[in-house]
This record gives sequence, structure tokens and C-alpha cells, in this order.
Amino acid sequence: ADARLIIVDNGSSRETELMLEEFSEPLGEAGLFIKSERNIGLVPAINMGLARSDSDFAVIVRPHVMVCAGWLNALLGDAETVNAGIMSPMFTGKSAPVLPPLVSGCTLMESCTVSFSVLLLRGEMRILAGGFDEQLDGGEWCLREYVRRTADKGYRTFITNRTVVACGEEASFGSAVRRAEMINSSRIAYIARWGVARDYVVYFGKEAQAGSLSDTVEAILDGARQGHHFTLLLHSRQNSDFRRKGWNGLHTGLELFGLSMLFPQRDLQKRMAALGKELPDMVAVRGCEGVPFPGADNAVSIGTLMESISERSTNKQTQSKEVSE
Repeated sequence: ADARLIIVDNGSSRETELMLEEFSEPLGEAGLFIKSERNIGLVPAINMGLARSDSDFAVIVRPHVMVCAGWLNALLGDAETVNAGIMSPMFTGKSAPVLPPLVSGCTLMESCTVSFSVLLLRGEMRILAGGFDEQLDGGEWCLREYVRRTADKGYRTFITNRTVVACGEEASFGSAVRRAEMINSSRIAYIARWGVARDYVVYFGKEAQAGSLSDTVEAILDGARQGHHFTLLLHSRQNSDFRRKGWNGLHTGLELFGLSMLFPQRDLQKRMAALGKELPDMVAVRGCEGVPFPGADNAVSIGTLMESISERSTNKQTQSKEVSE
């Protein structure tokens, strides 16, 4: 792929600056060197570089990352295949960001969890959604906010495992106390803007047929795009049918759990107890109207869940695009 390299020197030493200038000069039109006299912070520096990109795609690559031959073409190819707004590779190494694993058999999955280490962004999306919020932290909450904001514009975020890059040790700046304060204030700002991300556990009952649950699964996918996490507790036949339809690979925030064929109710209670310890604030959902959720007397109805999801739907922009076309 023809690419232009934009190097942002974020207040480095004079020695590093000279080295970067020397590296950039022979690139000619294929290179651009941008200098900030002082360290303006990670997110402003990223925005500064992105502002000078006018291509269909821009890819952020941090200094502690080592890429290998073919990585860029593979990343671009996957982004084109699924029409991604945002695309992340997988990572290995000392400072590798922890991303959700993809389910077996999937090379691409939607997700809300990405990293600044390497991140592909679609150009038209950046024009519509703007840059990263410079008031937030240079990590989790800034990225969550951007993924959520772009989802509202109809753009989807994916992880691919066809591209894997290595991460060395990442430098940390500022005191640990200051970083913790920034993370906390960013979390509060995100919640004020987009609401709390919740953990839901959904049970459809034994008689529910996968074929009649397409609308429900579509709504749950919308909820996953909003940052919520869903665990679907499925009887054996439902589990097989859901996987046959590919619903296990829709989003990293949507997890299928198959109950035991021989002792499903005992397995259900066991799984609920484990989830209760792991996720004390989880919300139990009756996946079909009129179907009880054993052991979860406080379970909300599927109608209540779908109403909550639709209030902040990520599908509104997509629907308006389709109408205008």
C-alpha cells in the first residue's frame, strides 16, 4: 500500500529530534515530521498527527511497538472487508494491551476494547466524529468514549487476529497518583456522557427457538456496541443453533454459555452463583416474555432491556444513512 509516514515529535530531546529529522528527510512527500516544543500529552499529540492525514485510513503506531512485513496491508484488507470504522490488531510482548480473545474460528470480531498502541481509523469517520477527547485519559476511557461516539455515527470497531504486533516496554509519564486521578475523572466524564456499562445475564427458557430470537439478538448486539456485556445462558439445542447462526462471533461483549444437557437447572444455578461473585452488579434478564428465570427473582423482562438499549441505540445513524441512500 502507498502510505505516508507522519512522525509526531512530542517534546523529545534535541538528540532524538535530529535523529527523527534525519530519518524523515529522505522520505520526501512520503514523510512528514511534526515537532512540538514541549510534551503536550499523548492524546493531543495523536490528534495533531491525525489532523495532517487526509487519506482514506490513518493508522496510529506508538514508539514501543514493533511491526513486521505485511502488517499494514493485512490490517487495511480486513478493515475494507468488514467496512470497519476502527480496527485493532492483536498484541504480544512485555507491554501488550489486554484485548478480549476472539472465539475459536473467528479472525475478526466487533469489540469496544482497543488500544492506542496500534489503531486504524477510517478517514470519513474522523471527519464526522472529530478527534479524540483531549480532556480524558490517554487510555481506556478516552478510547471507550471514541468507540462509543463513532458507534453513534454508524461506524463499527473490530479486532483482527490476522495481524499481530509486538510491544516493548511503554514509558510512563507523571506520578501514579496523578494518573489514577485522571483515570477516575475520565470514568466519571464517560458515564455522564454515555451512561454506565452494565453486565447482563440472559436466560430464554428451555422452549425458546433460535429462529424466533433474531430481533432479540440484534438488540443485544446493539447493547454490546454501547459497551454493555451480555452472557447468554443457553440450553444445549439453543447453544448449537446460536453457534450455527454465527451469533457466538458477533461481538466480544456477547458471550454464549451452554448449559449441561443432563442437568441444565443445576448448571444454571451453578453458573449464576459464579457470575454473582464475579459480577456483583449484574442484571438478570428473562429473555422471553412469560418465561421465569430460576433463582433470579429480581430478573427484569426482555422488554425492559430492549427499551433501555433502544434509548441509546447505535443503529439510528445507520438507519438514517440507509434512508438517505
